[in-house]
Amino acid sequence: MSRYLITGATGNTGAPLVSELLRRGENVVAAHRRATSPADTAAVTFDWYDPSTHDRALEDVDAMYLVPPPLDPEPQTVMIPFLKLAREHGVRRVVLLGASIVPSGGPAIGQVHAALPELAIEWSVVRPTWFMQNFTGEHRHADSVREDGVITTATGEGKVGFVDVRDIAAVAAVALVSSAPPPEDLVVTGPETLSFSDVASLLSTTLDRTVSHRPLTPSRLIDHLGDSTPAAAATVFAQLDSLIATGAEDYTKTTVQDLTGRPPRTLQDLLREVNT
Repeated sequence: MSRYLITGATGNTGAPLVSELLRRGENVVAAHRRATSPADTAAVTFDWYDPSTHDRALEDVDAMYLVPPPLDPEPQTVMIPFLKLAREHGVRRVVLLGASIVPSGGPAIGQVHAALPELAIEWSVVRPTWFMQNFTGEHRHADSVREDGVITTATGEGKVGFVDVRDIAAVAAVALVSSAPPPEDLVVTGPETLSFSDVASLLSTTLDRTVSHRPLTPSRLIDHLGDSTPAAAATVFAQLDSLIATGAEDYTKTTVQDLTGRPPRTLQDLLREVNT
């Protein structure tokens, strides 16, 4: 039976992926900084910045899902050595969590994407657009909605094909367990594109209170994020918002339907679910 290592196993995409693989009856190793796990799941302590945790995490692993270290502008520094070590351990397949807006060879995770052909026998990069759960879970947008009834961005009226993290996990699960090598570039979106003003309207209806979108310029957004966000991260957020404003994320893909056989969830679906 194949053994699957899931890094970031308690995170946005890792947790639902662990659940999906367990539902399928797969042998899962949940890797994160604190080695606790759901029932029927092995767990290992794993820290990208602590190489002493890497060998044990890779023991008897056939395929793995890699979540980059958050907010690291140069994840390749720690991820490429780990991929080389995984190859030495006999790991055959790598599924990498990327981002729709960052292609192979682009900055940050794009550098890891570009290195995969030389580092993995079989590989796939799951590149989702922005998470729907950013408005309902642990995220600055969700916090601002709960506290102030405001979503603050530099996106203007640019639209995004927001995607449910469970749909990302479902695609990643297929990429991990399929008998044939998976597609190498899997851009994952929801079924429709929405502006942040559209999202605010949906939240207002669902929560039965006013939620508004506050558009700022990129420089004003950096100032707004202030001490709550590292300066380098705030600059990246502003740059990404600027790309959304120009239409870079205004599209949808059929990846969820193609790989899972069902349509992706809508934001309305998620909001109704979390408010019932």
